[in-house]
Amino acid sequence: MLSRKITVFITILCLTTIGVFYRSGSGSGSASRILSIYSNLCACEKCLTEGDPDFREIMKASPKPFLSREYETTQEVFNWWKRLQSNKDPFDFYNTTVKNLFEIFPPIPPLIESSPDRCRTCAVVGNSGNLKGSHYGPLIDFHDIVIRMNRGPIKGYEKDVGTKTTHRVMYPESSTLLDNTTHLVMFPFKIKDLQWLIQKFAPSKNKAAKRIANKDLVMILNPAFMKYVHEMWLKKKGRYPSTGFMTLALSMHMCDEINVFGFGADSDGNWYHYFGAVNKNLRTGPHPGGQEYDILQQLHKAHKIHFYNGWQ
Repeated sequence: MLSRKITVFITILCLTTIGVFYRSGSGSGSASRILSIYSNLCACEKCLTEGDPDFREIMKASPKPFLSREYETTQEVFNWWKRLQSNKDPFDFYNTTVKNLFEIFPPIPPLIESSPDRCRTCAVVGNSGNLKGSHYGPLIDFHDIVIRMNRGPIKGYEKDVGTKTTHRVMYPESSTLLDNTTHLVMFPFKIKDLQWLIQKFAPSKNKAAKRIANKDLVMILNPAFMKYVHEMWLKKKGRYPSTGFMTLALSMHMCDEINVFGFGADSDGNWYHYFGAVNKNLRTGPHPGGQEYDILQQLHKAHKIHFYNGWQ
């Protein structure tokens, strides 16, 4: 009985509060503003999936971005994925490997949904030479989530690339040691990449062996998500998406507001890394670099992301 009285009292109090705001505002404007706070997808000035029905449809078509114990890869997805690196291992072997993964890593990777009481800002930091001299460092560090890729170094480049890293995207050939607070976001291109991950984190007889990252912060990209990005975003252009473009697509499922740094060529059209020498012969390999860059520009013009293209 007492509990019911408390519930009625709280309900009356809430209605009274809304009524006060309603009367103190101009017409129904104040009440509408209060109610709109709770109907928004996020607390940002503009949420990523607001407006543009075509964009929403592409986002809705996405599979779960990360592998988990609950997700089952289909034979169709596996057949597409194994062709990326001429992989010949059978489907059963892949499923066994995935099962072994989740004996070590979190069965369901953390992916926080959007909420009207927060605005998660995200900096996606590529490795383009156009970061040189940009002085974007403090701006990058201001974000809630900072995603870096492969071996992109920080030391010696802090003014341009910042110091903060919450997530590091990598695969075995581009791996680097991470501290205990950084998420390792594995982009697997073949079964050997998953086996490598197991080997790196399996209990070792050598107590001095150094693990590459905190096993509780490992997140493994879903091969179905790779296929989705290739088909829905790139319309099957190129052999498969670049690590950078897949990271951008992934960030749309992790953040409410996205700013992109270190993508594309410099002002002279050269593709190179900020930590390396200019290589005028460097191209984008099997990835449709031009197509990816055009989509990035389109997203910028549509105010879905903000693209910082550097000063070089």
